[in-house]
Amino acid sequence: MNANLIKMTKTYLTNGKQLSFEKAQVMAIINITPDSFYDGGKFSSITDIIKDAETKINAGATIIDIGAASSRPKAPSVSVKDEIIRLREPLTKLRKEFPRMLISIDTYLSEVAEFGIDLGADIVNDISGGELDSKMIDVVAKHQIAYVLMHMQGTPQNMQLNPTYENVVKELGDFYKAKIAYCQSKGFEKLIIDVGFGFGKTVEHNFELLKHLHDFTEFGFPILAGLSRKSMINKVIHTSPVTALNGTTVLNTIALQNGANILRVHDVKEAKQAVDLFEFYKAVK
Repeated sequence: MNANLIKMTKTYLTNGKQLSFEKAQVMAIINITPDSFYDGGKFSSITDIIKDAETKINAGATIIDIGAASSRPKAPSVSVKDEIIRLREPLTKLRKEFPRMLISIDTYLSEVAEFGIDLGADIVNDISGGELDSKMIDVVAKHQIAYVLMHMQGTPQNMQLNPTYENVVKELGDFYKAKIAYCQSKGFEKLIIDVGFGFGKTVEHNFELLKHLHDFTEFGFPILAGLSRKSMINKVIHTSPVTALNGTTVLNTIALQNGANILRVHDVKEAKQAVDLFEFYKAVK
């Protein structure tokens, strides 16, 4: 692709906090949805959410990613009102309990993003890269908040029906060129690239993107890899989301080798171990 748009930024200042990419970061998933593909409905109280967050922080998470609407294939859409209702108390309590922790809001709705930012969120994680809500880029640009710009073909409801590309790496490269230029036209560059493993891609597309992940570092922005327990693992080694931890660790390690700066995971301890081993390996002369 040979984009070379800007030099790689080592640190973002977002909502008064430092988000550093000097070494790989671990983003811990906290789903407060009833229907996530792996851990939906696991929390029965706010206390459970806080305990889960504390466990993941103690295990090495540097970012907490909280989502109030499932984005699994064929997941029903959730209204702005319902997403905000689900999000309000958990986010308020998390921000109070962990005032210096980086908190990400997993949403593609600009009103939800604005609500989350007002409650103290530091990052917006948008699976649609602004495609499902045209006001999203304006919101993150206004607040100058770190923004995960993910690619998805279609919507959660139809993305896996028949994902088709002539050249998936090139087409995503073209998508990011256009999106980055648009963000820069708004005076906004606090971007994190996520190629969207499993979002409108076949298993072959996913592995091609993983193999060429380093190509996307040419844009000069940090890379997030979200591989945790996904079907691209299970369809190859015949596991299920429940039994896919080892496969997840293998692909996380490959992602780190290919340029990932953030691992978004359900299992923090194992991801942190992968990061620590990779960083030590990289430092050896």
